[in-house]
Amino acid sequence: MNFTTRPELVGSFGMVASTHWLASAAGMAVLEAGGNAFDAATAAGLVLQVAEPHLNGPGGEVPIIGFSADDERPFVVCGQGGAPGAATLEAYGDLGIDLIPGTGLLAACVPGAFDGWMTLLGRYGTMRVRDVMRYAIEYAHIGVPVLPSIARSIEAARPLFEAAWPSSASVYLRGGRTPRSGSSFANVELAETYERVLSEAEAASSDRDAQIEAARAAFYEGFVADAIAAFCSEPAEDASLVTHRGFLTGDDLARWHSPIEDPVGLDYQGLRVLKCGPWSQGPVFLQQLALLDGSDLADMGLLSADYVHTVVECAKLAFADREAFYGDPARVDVPLDTLLSGAYANERRGLVGPVASMRLVPGSPDGISPRMPVIPTATGGWGTGEPTLGPRQGDTCHVDVVDRFGNMVAATPSGGWLMSSPVIPGLGFPLGTRAQMFWLEEGLPNSLASGKRPRTTLSPSLALRDGRPALAFGTPGGDSQDQWTLQFFLAHVHYGLNLQEAIDAPEFHTTHFPSSFFPRDAHPGELLIESRVGGTVLAELTRRGHHVEAQDPWSLGRVSAVSRDEDGTLRAGANARGMQGYAAGR
Repeated sequence: MNFTTRPELVGSFGMVASTHWLASAAGMAVLEAGGNAFDAATAAGLVLQVAEPHLNGPGGEVPIIGFSADDERPFVVCGQGGAPGAATLEAYGDLGIDLIPGTGLLAACVPGAFDGWMTLLGRYGTMRVRDVMRYAIEYAHIGVPVLPSIARSIEAARPLFEAAWPSSASVYLRGGRTPRSGSSFANVELAETYERVLSEAEAASSDRDAQIEAARAAFYEGFVADAIAAFCSEPAEDASLVTHRGFLTGDDLARWHSPIEDPVGLDYQGLRVLKCGPWSQGPVFLQQLALLDGSDLADMGLLSADYVHTVVECAKLAFADREAFYGDPARVDVPLDTLLSGAYANERRGLVGPVASMRLVPGSPDGISPRMPVIPTATGGWGTGEPTLGPRQGDTCHVDVVDRFGNMVAATPSGGWLMSSPVIPGLGFPLGTRAQMFWLEEGLPNSLASGKRPRTTLSPSLALRDGRPALAFGTPGGDSQDQWTLQFFLAHVHYGLNLQEAIDAPEFHTTHFPSSFFPRDAHPGELLIESRVGGTVLAELTRRGHHVEAQDPWSLGRVSAVSRDEDGTLRAGANARGMQGYAAGR
């Protein structure tokens, strides 16, 4: 075994892995109390809203993919809310906007996270609302440790808070100061919001299912929805450096229910790999696998120049198709069967050459001519969309759980982070900005339309072996998610690295294609890679034409994972980068 940053956990009772140790601990506490994986994931997800407010919040969203032992089948819960009814191409055009800002009220979709968690709990869990909410409420009251990244994010946003977002300043700049790294930070307004949701749920009924429904009604039809609607009716500054009202209304919230869907899948190396549908970028993971299935990765050697070049060039082809063809399948026709077919992959694989491509080349599945968006020139200032690499950006969280009953789940909560939008007074959290992923150009699969889900980057993963859950994994990282997790998966499946070894292995990704976030920039040929791969590999990749940007040795990737062996042995691993991810289990 190679040296790893921490051990791969092994046991038989249950495993929780996430991007924050407090969330993993809360999930494990629920398992110890007799809950199942879905109860544990819900508790962990709510804690992440408190412990990582710079990465997600109640105003954000959560895609969830899991396997139910009772139903003996996989499922997806889509906690990604749709565009407001008033958010139309014409409405943005009337405002003179051709690129949705990355911050502020104009970019808000319906906040799907709370309903996503309640849907998971109600349909697949066993516990009551109090059992899963108590951890988040307690941490919001007593405080959580301020991570260095939280302190940096608040300090970067402080000028905006002080100048334009006083409600955010009142929560995050107590006494007018940025919280110190290592200090304790409490969000009493959020604690009181969730306490009221819980109180109204328990007052409504003594029945578990009725309480869950009452909790989501308090959020989407009650006092939370009222506060959101009232706040959106008042102007706030956004990334265009202009004040705008939001489009979101109480009716938009009241209409939202997280759908439960079938995942999409691809057979690969004895596993059935499952992802959310093309309202997410998830199928791009499967397209990359289909392209790589014709390459002899094992002979190349993990992280060799041949390996990195091949993986990156296949990623460029798959992500080009993402741009041309992915969108909400409830509203547009996505030729997914063809995009995931072996014949299509064989045809596309021939475009991978010996040098780095500088072109973005989508295919023509079923003879459909691809149409790529025309990216407007961004105007404005403060606020890029997602903080995977910058001081003023936000990011994402992740949690995986497997239990002794045979259930498994992966979820990637995001959005509604503290830099995205002003805090709603009395609620203690801001709205998300996922609508920035829509195009304001008519006729594209991901063009804005009322009620439509944006094609999100959030992309949890699940793999089955002989119809049973074998592996759940995911990562923050925006457009990099289905690159970093792909490398983890390939290292585990092709090269036999255990979960922790595969997580710890050097990561890389390309920014060759348009970003999903404002200002939607692209960097053709750019390859970011951890310098741990060595100078020889970096030099060879440069010789092949890649625009190599060597990164710090432990700077890319945030993957966590859990697995279940055929004999019932459970395993877990979590990312050491950033010094906050952790796994727990026994």
